[in-house]
Amino acid sequence: MKKAAQLAAMAILVVTMPLSVAKADGDPGNGKKLFARCSACHVTGDQNRVGPGLQNIVGRPAGAVAGYKYSAAMKSSGLVWNDVTLDAFLKSPQAIVKGSRMSLSLPKDQDRADVIAYLKTLIAQ
Repeated sequence: MKKAAQLAAMAILVVTMPLSVAKADGDPGNGKKLFARCSACHVTGDQNRVGPGLQNIVGRPAGAVAGYKYSAAMKSSGLVWNDVTLDAFLKSPQAIVKGSRMSLSLPKDQDRADVIAYLKTLIAQ
C-alpha cells in the first residue's frame, strides 16, 4: 500500500510538471507577503513549530528536519522539495501526501510560484 501511494503521488507530480515549469518565475517579494499565511505554523529559519522550519527547504528530502515529528506519510513519501513537488504539495497537500498534517493550500498558480520563489531565498548563511 505504501508503494502504491508513492506511485500515485509521483503520477500526480508528472502530470503537473509541465504546468509548474511554465510558471517557475515567481516574485519572491510577493511570496514573502503571502508567507504570512504560512507563519502560523512555519518559520523561515531552522526552528520547528507546529510545522518544521523551512530554511534550506529547496533540495531537501521531505520529512528530514531533525527534531520535528513528521507524520508517517510524510516520512515515507520519498519526495524531495523542488519547484515541481512544492507546487503540487502547496496546491493540494493531502493529494500529494495523504495523511500529511498540512491543511493550508494555495489554489492560485501565481501565489504558489511566488511562495516557492520566496522559499528559494531561505538559505542558511
